[in-house]
Amino acid sequence: MLPKDIAFVYGSQAGIGGLGIQAANAACGLSSTGESVHAFGPGHINRWPLSVQTKNIRWSGFPQHHNGTKRFNWRRWFHGRLQLERDSHLGKWAADEIRRLRPTHCYAFTQVALETLQWAKTTGVPSILESPNGHIRNFREVYKTESASWCGSQFRGHPSPRMVERVEREYELADRIRVSSQWAKQSLINGGVPANKISVVQQPVDLETFSPAMISGKAEGPLRLCLVGSLDLRKGFVYLLRAMRLIGPKYVSLEIVGATGTRCCANLFKEESRGLQTTVSVGNPIPAYRRAELFVLPTLEDGSPFAVAEAMACGLPAVVTTSCGSSEWVRAGESGWLVPPREPEAIANVLEIALAHRHILESMGQQARRDTEARAGAVCFPALAEWVTG
Repeated sequence: MLPKDIAFVYGSQAGIGGLGIQAANAACGLSSTGESVHAFGPGHINRWPLSVQTKNIRWSGFPQHHNGTKRFNWRRWFHGRLQLERDSHLGKWAADEIRRLRPTHCYAFTQVALETLQWAKTTGVPSILESPNGHIRNFREVYKTESASWCGSQFRGHPSPRMVERVEREYELADRIRVSSQWAKQSLINGGVPANKISVVQQPVDLETFSPAMISGKAEGPLRLCLVGSLDLRKGFVYLLRAMRLIGPKYVSLEIVGATGTRCCANLFKEESRGLQTTVSVGNPIPAYRRAELFVLPTLEDGSPFAVAEAMACGLPAVVTTSCGSSEWVRAGESGWLVPPREPEAIANVLEIALAHRHILESMGQQARRDTEARAGAVCFPALAEWVTG
């Protein structure tokens, strides 16, 4: 049998952030096929899983001069336009490289896949599209709704209307689409993508790095909550803050690890957190996971939020909304709780339950850890490889 070459196109630096971790996971899954993998994107850092799974991957870094965007000019207020320009440049560059390579398979992430998928369609090369979130149109609608509600302004961020058009064209061109949750699959189906094109293949998590604290914290003082991720409207942080206010400032505290996001989000957080016990920092989230008693993610749209998987791997019960893929990982009352999106009262009810049954949170966290080991271990890499080559 002739050797195969797999072209892999990704849009975020592999190994950094949620999208970067998904890119790293995909690269390692493709590497597990045993075929030669040619990766085209912004580059990578040598941390798990790339540090142990990349023997047959050749990395080609996106030239920085292609970016064409400057941070300090008038366009910085139109992030959606900048993201579209950047991803289109990367997509065209990758497709030019792939035309010269002439691989036998193509695997690409949404937003940077269009040009590669067009080439694959015209040449008859099998193609796979990875979609990290739900349908791109729903993704945008969440931001539009929240921007109007909380910022009183028109949404000009990512994804822009033209990005929605771009990604919807990618859905059409791809032979197969990989998502990481049944929730994400249903979102794509609701948006008109044929169900028979979509497959759910789980994401792994680093179970050694993200592990429970050796000594559990005392269940005294305010209930210690944790949220990891940027203060972004899509993440629904304001609904958690309002739930905390309903409970009473002296009963709960919140540690957030993540950037403050846009000016609107920073101002909104400042206003809504006034009088509450909150801290915000950036950096390694593991100490925060290990200090907390309960992880809360009030997200309004998320295909497979890694922060939830990491928190559960660290032995934390999780409170998540039904509008994300992680709702499939949580067993209500056993490893956490599920709440509807945009309902501070529902979150407050769960926090009251957690306060009343604080003594069982540690055992619920142990169950969360066991469930994560069973669902998100290293077996995910050969599972993706088998699906790609199947």
